[in-house]
Amino acid sequence: MATAVFFPEAPVPPAELDRALRPFGSSTMLPGEAYTSEAVLGWERRHLFAGTWSCLGRTDDLFGPGVTQHALVVGDIPVLLTRESTGEGTGGAVRAFANTCRHRGHELLPEGGTGSREIVPCPYHAWAYGLDGGLRRAPGFQEVPSFERQAHRLVELPAVEWHGWVLANASGDAAPFAEHLGGMGPLVAPYAPERLRPAARHEYTVEANWKVIVENYHECYHCPLIHPELCAVSPPTSGDNYDLPGAWVGGSMDLREDAETMSLTGRSAGRFIEGTDRRKVLYLGLFPNLLLSLHPDYVMAHRLVPEAPDRTRVTCSWYVPEGVADASYAVEFWDRTNRQDWAACESVQRGLTSPHFRPGPFAPNEDAVHRWVRIVGRAYRGTPPWEPLGSA
Repeated sequence: MATAVFFPEAPVPPAELDRALRPFGSSTMLPGEAYTSEAVLGWERRHLFAGTWSCLGRTDDLFGPGVTQHALVVGDIPVLLTRESTGEGTGGAVRAFANTCRHRGHELLPEGGTGSREIVPCPYHAWAYGLDGGLRRAPGFQEVPSFERQAHRLVELPAVEWHGWVLANASGDAAPFAEHLGGMGPLVAPYAPERLRPAARHEYTVEANWKVIVENYHECYHCPLIHPELCAVSPPTSGDNYDLPGAWVGGSMDLREDAETMSLTGRSAGRFIEGTDRRKVLYLGLFPNLLLSLHPDYVMAHRLVPEAPDRTRVTCSWYVPEGVADASYAVEFWDRTNRQDWAACESVQRGLTSPHFRPGPFAPNEDAVHRWVRIVGRAYRGTPPWEPLGSA
């Protein structure tokens, strides 16, 4: 059973949302407004991106050499990340705070700003905080007897480091990350992404709604027509989708008998990750914005940040075992496949703006997309994504 309403309702047509929430086989896609409306995206930024567990990036990308603080916006909430230096070339645990001074609300760092000091000064009235959020300086208040430093710490927000990625809940009221992750954790653990070496990173701007990209990721119904290279190494109808707890969707695909991995030749120029299934590739999407593709010899991650209803920034990163010098075999394959997907998603987005668009049905092999649509659609009605989906 779902808990009480967690989010306010999203501004989408109720009757069309009713149809999207029907059982698989009789349901449709989300209403068109879900993909084109500024109001819906504003709701999603606050409640799906700030209100759940957003992936903010890799720890090493957020905290370069000497960096101890990094400001960014999660959904629509300014957040300050901090990480204490250990003095041994590595950092301590990442912590997240509201990026707002406890005096008059000034941002401590501008969005995208970084710092390398052990204190975080406010540029407005010179209040200053430690990397632990504690108030270190409040000019003039030392003579105010009733002033309590402890009561004016930065507001701390839930944050975790998971296999090398930083995730945070900017609203501060989501379920614990373990509940959000649910049954996805044991599927990722054998690949130990935190032990892999970053090999490449591509930034894409896709002229499509972020949900169009996620829905495309979770089905291969389109693969025979637009992904000949992928179909050459993996049958598009192979594999199974998972039905496990948590705020995620995913499944597997099989490699063809003559393929070692997903590459343009089907051969691997890398090294296999010990303890993983060499005949399968896993596709897992952790709500709302982290997509993990787990191969026998490398891991690929997509991180999505919506910039507009019809524009999404996608960061695609590849990770390989230590000792693998050249990952171009994986990068070339997926850069080509990504661009095929982006072209399809952008065409879908243009079609969604037509006054004649009506949400269509799911194909029999689009059950993972249906699961994703139910997570989003139920959230539009107030049910948080970590709540069990139940039957249908």
